[in-house]
Amino acid sequence: MNSKAIDKENPLGTERIGKLLVTFAIPSMISLVVNALYNVVDQIFIGNGVGYLGNGATNVIWPLTIIVIAFASLIGDGAAAYLSLKLGENDKEAAAKGVGTAISAIVLVGVILCVLLNLFLRPLCMMFGATEEILPYAMDYGRIICCAVIFAAIDVGAAGIIRADGSPAYSMIGLLVGCVSNIILDPIFIFALDWGVKGAAWATIIGEILNALIYLAYFTKLKTIKLDKSCYSMNGKMLATVCSLGISSFITQVALVLVMFVSNNALVKYGSNSVYGAEIPMATMGITSKVYQIVTSVVIGLATGAQPIYGYNYGSGQKERVKQTYRFVLATVLIILALAWCVFQFAPMSIIQFFGKESDLYNEFAVKCFRIFLLVCPLNGIQVISGIFFQSIGKPKQATILSLSRQIIYFIPATILLPLALGVDGALWAGALADMLAFFTALVMLKIYWKKI
Repeated sequence: MNSKAIDKENPLGTERIGKLLVTFAIPSMISLVVNALYNVVDQIFIGNGVGYLGNGATNVIWPLTIIVIAFASLIGDGAAAYLSLKLGENDKEAAAKGVGTAISAIVLVGVILCVLLNLFLRPLCMMFGATEEILPYAMDYGRIICCAVIFAAIDVGAAGIIRADGSPAYSMIGLLVGCVSNIILDPIFIFALDWGVKGAAWATIIGEILNALIYLAYFTKLKTIKLDKSCYSMNGKMLATVCSLGISSFITQVALVLVMFVSNNALVKYGSNSVYGAEIPMATMGITSKVYQIVTSVVIGLATGAQPIYGYNYGSGQKERVKQTYRFVLATVLIILALAWCVFQFAPMSIIQFFGKESDLYNEFAVKCFRIFLLVCPLNGIQVISGIFFQSIGKPKQATILSLSRQIIYFIPATILLPLALGVDGALWAGALADMLAFFTALVMLKIYWKKI
């Protein structure tokens, strides 16, 4: 492939990088931040309406939601990367077959997960750290959430495809509709109707349904390709190709599930032997993680917004534009994370107070969570964006290694070992240590492959 394959009418190959990133990345960032707000908004209203046991329950159910996101990202992000690469190669027929296969697979996976999660909800809650006090709230919240996971799968899987098709603003609008409806319905269901955690769950799934309907409507009017009925037939070989490009996203999400399993159980075990008890560490870590998810959503949104730029220019042979895009993304990410770090270290109570008024002991551990767990979070940015970068240019092996590094290779062993010496605080220091080691891994990976791109 070389520059002769460039479609002169496609701005991805000719427009200024900065302008393209504004066009694609900002809607992508907003979309992911809005998606993260689903959980944070629930936590805020539950914290004020139910208390920290309710927030502990959402932290137990969150890994189940991430399982759905993992499979939807495997297919959806893979399809988005495949679409961009094939458009760069000017092979629209293959692009259409890949997208159609992905849509059918996302719906099928959503149905299967809906059945499995409902069948095994109680043991899954126990597995992810639900104590006797938290379990009733987790079951009430989780039963409703798990009944609508097909819509969550569509929301996650379709978003990347729509962005890669050149409609990042449409992707953002779908998420905004869902989030705004969630924000409006949360106080009505939780406070006015007194439904507690069930009300938060109903507000969430209604938003997800509205979002999914908007996304499904888009596939009747795609910009770059046309889908007919034959495109939606399940093609095993095509699906395998698509999934190979989305494997980094999948591993990132699955790794997060494993991390939450180990972290939640460590917090409950060592917290019960401390002055904080089992429930306070569980609830405060959930808040810390979900607040930080908003920040990482900005980072990931910027990186995924750059995916069409990476993919198209790599596919058309414009390698220097690929590198230029990465440099721009990296500089922006480091600035964003540095600003977030200042808030986490110097003003954590300004965040914690939004989630309800609790005891001094609760506030003490919540401040610890922000300051210790997120101590070196700016270093995490290079690992995150580099994994997405390698995925976007069709190098799933390198992307997979980076995806595994922070969560699986470093964080889980640290979470198991550090509490043996430091108690419940060791589970917090594990996050800082993992961020630092993942940063050095990403630097080495880039040094090895940068000149080969």
